[in-house]
Amino acid sequence: MAQAASAARTVILTVDDDPGVSRAVARDLRRRYGESYRIVRAESGDAALEALRELKLRGELVAVIVADYRMPQMNGIEFLEQALDVYPGARRVLLTAYADTNAAIDAINVIDLDHYLLKPWDPPEEKLYPVLDDLLEAWRASDHRSVAITKVVGHRWSARSSDVREFLARNQVPYRWYSSDEPEGRRLLTAAGQDGRRLPLVVTPDGTALVEPDDPELAAQVGLATTPAAEFYDLVVIGGGPAGLGAAVYGASEGLRTVLVERSATGGQAGQSSRIENYLGFPDGVSGAQLTDRARRQATRFGAEILTAREVSALEINGAARTVRFSDGSAIAAHSVILATGVSYRQLESPGLAELTGCGVYYGSALTEAAACSGQDVYIVGGANSAGQAAMHLARGAKSVTLLIRGESLSSSMSHYLVQQITEAPNITVRTRTVVEAAHGANHLEQLTLRDVTSGYTELVDAQWMFVFIGAAPLTDWLEGTVLRDRRGFIPAGPDMTPDGQPPKGWELDRPPYHLETNVPGVFVAGDARAESAKRVASAVGEGAMAVMLVHRYLEQS
Repeated sequence: MAQAASAARTVILTVDDDPGVSRAVARDLRRRYGESYRIVRAESGDAALEALRELKLRGELVAVIVADYRMPQMNGIEFLEQALDVYPGARRVLLTAYADTNAAIDAINVIDLDHYLLKPWDPPEEKLYPVLDDLLEAWRASDHRSVAITKVVGHRWSARSSDVREFLARNQVPYRWYSSDEPEGRRLLTAAGQDGRRLPLVVTPDGTALVEPDDPELAAQVGLATTPAAEFYDLVVIGGGPAGLGAAVYGASEGLRTVLVERSATGGQAGQSSRIENYLGFPDGVSGAQLTDRARRQATRFGAEILTAREVSALEINGAARTVRFSDGSAIAAHSVILATGVSYRQLESPGLAELTGCGVYYGSALTEAAACSGQDVYIVGGANSAGQAAMHLARGAKSVTLLIRGESLSSSMSHYLVQQITEAPNITVRTRTVVEAAHGANHLEQLTLRDVTSGYTELVDAQWMFVFIGAAPLTDWLEGTVLRDRRGFIPAGPDMTPDGQPPKGWELDRPPYHLETNVPGVFVAGDARAESAKRVASAVGEGAMAVMLVHRYLEQS
């Protein structure tokens, strides 16, 4: 049974079936929040629900509920789902072991989970309190009302339905998925006057029905910022991957009026990673979504403005101003620009793949599809770290995972720790010197034709899921005629433009370009889009920070 003090204060409730863990969580919560909140502790889901109902009857408020995932009779997700009916506005946190992170990610859709924490949470000053501080602040700001939910009605094998789910998930927008052939999905379609031929249908929290929305329309309707608050800034950061987020954090924290422009969702390729294990300061690893969410919140806390679903089409030089033009014709200007556009995965050109993209064939790690791969055979194309991370993530639930690589081994393109993990995984197979010759299927992927590049031998295999991680194409075509690029589209900067000691063509300043500066003064590049970059999260973040330091130097001398 729950323990409660007599003081009538807003409640933080914690439930864990292990008495020692339960006491430890309550102890850490009281130490930080005991003066302002009442800490209520329970040792089972049933006891916690009884406590919540008693609190509700007495008219008391519950701000945060912290539940352990692995509890008998009623696990943490089942408990939080029932608690949602009693206190829909309370923030929900799930305590999980490393092996349960998959369940925690799935819970984001099931119960609109606000956060999950890995055990142990020591030291709480770093792992527990910052999370609770943010959730309590959000709860206070929400006026304690229930969290509004976006509803998505689609078909499992609809490419655009998959894209919308991925867009919402990566932008941390809570949503609930309904299949168009299930009763509730059909009810929502009927209410919106739709027959299900045009999918997805997105119903926003205020009841607005969007049919096949594009990303800008979707972003605007679900509350993401898409319109700049000003016309002129000190710094425009283009791209919201690790380099762009790093630049936004350091730019805003150092007093620059900073706006970050992202065409899809912050995080870039790193944001799609199921687990990054070689990033400094995270010995147990961190998911790309967690890292992205923290970085985005950090940037906005310092005052950076983040625009989502805005496609940049051109960069213009107008005297001392650098004008960034959007695809809709509007524009913003700034003293300086940091190009952090990152890269995208190259597309396979084998027959059948274009038609099946989003219907069993995915580029990058489509985490929203991972749960559906449980118990099935999955193919992954690519031999770099992103492919290895996806293989390890999917192998937790898939019957088998087959890595297809053109080369002779993984060691030439993948970090050693990942190669070791893949070698030791019992349900992961690596097929070397193998490429996808063709994909087959009516409305979704059903089979693949694989070819051995050495012998030419082909084989037809059954496959419902394939994730592609090949090559890196820089997203820089829109810079043609303004910023110097190499033959592959990457952007040289600093010393890379002056191998003979001479400034680049058209350079008019007395000084040479700074280290990350392009051939256009005041325009810098950071991260994967830079020629000869390291293609690692840590180096991208570092370059974003370094670019801001150089922006300051540029502004001081302008």
